[in-house]
Amino acid sequence: MNETTPDKTSTGLRENQAGGLCYLFGWISGLVFLLLEQKNSFVRFHAWQSLLTFGALSVIAVFAGWLPVLGNLVVPLVSLVTFVLWIVLMIKAFKGERYRLPIVGDIAEDWTNRNQPRT
Repeated sequence: MNETTPDKTSTGLRENQAGGLCYLFGWISGLVFLLLEQKNSFVRFHAWQSLLTFGALSVIAVFAGWLPVLGNLVVPLVSLVTFVLWIVLMIKAFKGERYRLPIVGDIAEDWTNRNQPRT
């Protein structure tokens, strides 16, 4: 949980609920919560991770779809990875875990901490 403002969010939701909802509609809900939540680092972390993860997977799927033969192999694989990550990340956030994916999680953590007020 967040050390400075435990369980408080700008949306009025509990932080684990808001964190889980960051993943509900992929990068779109991540962007929405990033814009709505200005203080809770738990929610902002999950919003950044959702935006970065599902944004990148969406871009990969679109570009792979343009490839004649390879696209037919890559798009279903990206779809499967997207679905599995969607379920896992939502469950982890709803449980109140700050689960970090490799690389993307580190970036999300860095970007979350970069704009946090010092106490």
